Amino acid sequence: MIDSDGFRPNVGIILTDGAGRVFWARRIGQNAWQFPQGGIKRNESAQQALYRELHEEVGLEGEDVKVLGCTEGWLRYRLPRHLVRRRQRPLCIGQKQVWFMLRLTGEEDAVRLDRSPQPEFDDWRWVDYWEPVRRVVFFKRRVYARALTELAPLIFPDGPPERPRRASERTG
Repeated sequence: MIDSDGFRPNVGIILTDGAGRVFWARRIGQNAWQFPQGGIKRNESAQQALYRELHEEVGLEGEDVKVLGCTEGWLRYRLPRHLVRRRQRPLCIGQKQVWFMLRLTGEEDAVRLDRSPQPEFDDWRWVDYWEPVRRVVFFKRRVYARALTELAPLIFPDGPPERPRRASERTG
């Protein structure tokens, strides 16, 4: 399902361990790490897609997590030109996402990356809150930063840890 502007509706999942760290997963067979995410199907709400994707990609059930909140609107990213499938109709130029912040309430051993016939991930770990912004593929960085910034108050009521700046942003 692609909207009239060429964006595919999608949910993004930020799962926290309750200690300020977030779930970070490696795409199967690649050295590429990301948050779980997935498309919203026709006649499916964003929250329904959240729970479906959570089960398919991470193996968790609704009772294993608590939904703390979500972004207020769509966050969009465009695909680099070389990743746009020009012959596909309708043409998809990127994703528009609603991001959800969840806290793991169940046990870590409930995480199962093999629940789907076609797993997305082959490894996972807890990482510091801002690490994904530095490590995700370049075209998703701005969306990751926006989602983490908007949702930070849900787990850091006194303010999130300082976001490390890139070397190019540091002075003197």
